Amino acid sequence: MTSYGLLNGVLMVLLLLRNAAPVLDFAWYPNATSRDPASFCFVTSVRECPVKLLDASDGRLRASYKIVDHRERQVAPHSLAFNPLASKLYCGFEDAIEVFDVHVPGEGTRLRTTPSKKSRDGLKGIISTLAFSPDISSGLYAAGSLNPSSSTSSNIAIFSESTGEVPVMFVGDDHQDGFGIRSSCTQVMFNPFRPYLLYACFRRHDTIYCWDLRGDLGSPIQTFSRSGEANVKRNVIETNQKMHFDVDLGGNWLAIGDEHGDVSMFDLSSPDADNVEEVVLPPRRDISPTLKYHAHDDTIGSVAFHPLRALLLSASGSRHFESTLASTSDSSENEESDVEGNEDVVDSELVQQERQLGVKKRRAKLQPAVVDNSVKLWDFGENSSTALPQ
Repeated sequence: MTSYGLLNGVLMVLLLLRNAAPVLDFAWYPNATSRDPASFCFVTSVRECPVKLLDASDGRLRASYKIVDHRERQVAPHSLAFNPLASKLYCGFEDAIEVFDVHVPGEGTRLRTTPSKKSRDGLKGIISTLAFSPDISSGLYAAGSLNPSSSTSSNIAIFSESTGEVPVMFVGDDHQDGFGIRSSCTQVMFNPFRPYLLYACFRRHDTIYCWDLRGDLGSPIQTFSRSGEANVKRNVIETNQKMHFDVDLGGNWLAIGDEHGDVSMFDLSSPDADNVEEVVLPPRRDISPTLKYHAHDDTIGSVAFHPLRALLLSASGSRHFESTLASTSDSSENEESDVEGNEDVVDSELVQQERQLGVKKRRAKLQPAVVDNSVKLWDFGENSSTALPQ
């Protein structure tokens, strides 16, 4: 994991932490800042390891929170989220959410999102994303699952801290009019300024969906298409990689990248995107990007707005096996041609023996090729429109 910082408008690496296994998710402590050393920390989930609370200044371990399954194995959650008061840490994994007291390391309280694996009720599958409502008094948070929505239930649910594991409501469960997102939910997020609006994106889907929690939750009130086309429900993204979006602190802009290295920005304050006065069943609106530009030469896995400045951070990187596969196939064809050309020279008995024993030549293991794994900082201030790549 790498921690970045700004120094005179330039993006710099502040801390580099290496882990023994892949990082599944991480989350900053709410309102973390280097000016307050106590709050300058974050939690990270590493495969087959406890959840670790790390100091962002030097990387030292502050606390650890362990999740153990019925086989006494360490479980690493796929999603992490602090509640608005920063007193609880919520960790999502298969069919459950573990809740920890931040100030009491150790074991937590397990909330079952479904009664059992055979049951059709509740939220089933790996809880891949968690997001709390900015409205502290509501105590609501959204959870999304990697299991695609079925004909009987949705893969997005709203929970309350006061009610525990019983879902308050499900989102996007209207299948009567043909709507139903049969795909894994990769991210959910509330609008910071209008907490009744919930956004969600799905794996291999071009569109971001928005629901109004004050009205009908069966169908979305807004859809944001990166391709700029209406009714793109059937448009499929080629990669399975997760692509996270972000909404700025004022709730006016939504940004997301795509597999082509383009960043799409949607104006949430425009008349087409603002449904504040229309509470009951507003018409569904397909919104196109206000701004779209080429940022990287590879898939953009994540974007993030600066909380106080007009800056956008974008990170790219993906695994590519095409070039390696082509070179490997060429080399294997050359090896086979060499063998065929030398069959007359090699002892025929040795060749027959190898064929009988099923001896096969070793082939090089396919390794992913790097196209563009970079981080860029985009300045959208009035006097600047440049990018600072790192």
